[in-house]
Amino acid sequence: MKIKCIITDDEPFAVKGIKSYVEKVDYLELRGTCENALQLDAMLKLETPDLLFLDIEMPHITGLDYLASLKNPPLVIITSAYEKYALKGYELSVIDYLLKPISLDRFLKAVQKAFDYLQANTQKEIKADYFFIKTGQKIERISLAELVYVESMQNYVKVQTLTETHIAHLTLKKVMELLPSNQFIQTHKSYVLNIDKVKSIEGNEIATEKGIVPISKLWREAVLEKILQHKLWSRE
Repeated sequence: MKIKCIITDDEPFAVKGIKSYVEKVDYLELRGTCENALQLDAMLKLETPDLLFLDIEMPHITGLDYLASLKNPPLVIITSAYEKYALKGYELSVIDYLLKPISLDRFLKAVQKAFDYLQANTQKEIKADYFFIKTGQKIERISLAELVYVESMQNYVKVQTLTETHIAHLTLKKVMELLPSNQFIQTHKSYVLNIDKVKSIEGNEIATEKGIVPISKLWREAVLEKILQHKLWSRE
């Protein structure tokens, strides 16, 4: 199981330290870093992380105030130089509270808590191989096996299957919450792709049976790494 995470801290040195720890844990997948809660809010419109590493004292809005404003927050590990906020953090159901400077041993214990929690809850979920969307007055069942890609179009999404195209009043983020991360990957801020439907890759474009899906330069390395897990060549 991979845990997608985001680091939010206004201290570059702290971000660098946590990032180096994340890179040592094979089940952690860093999806981005932010300097403050406003940047994090913008990123959460594009990403659906499982875990946030969140500092407290930051410009504009504190980490705890931002966390309190979220309706359905992901798991949160607080990373702070101040012990005085610990009680408030646990009132907001954070999974752990790390005091800076953070040792690797303490970091590993915290992320293991997050792993155990997510694994236990994932096992409880019943994973469906389909979902429903409303298109006009009609409700359509979308099979994951037939789904090729989903494209964001402002307040709507284009859902492209092997046989049909559907337009629904949804956000891409909402659709992504229904898709298994081992089968689908976001390749661009406007596209989510079924990895099983990839025919070929050339430059920053992925060919599928139903058209071309772009790869963002920002995510290119992570996208190719995930798609090409079964490549039959070695890097020179």
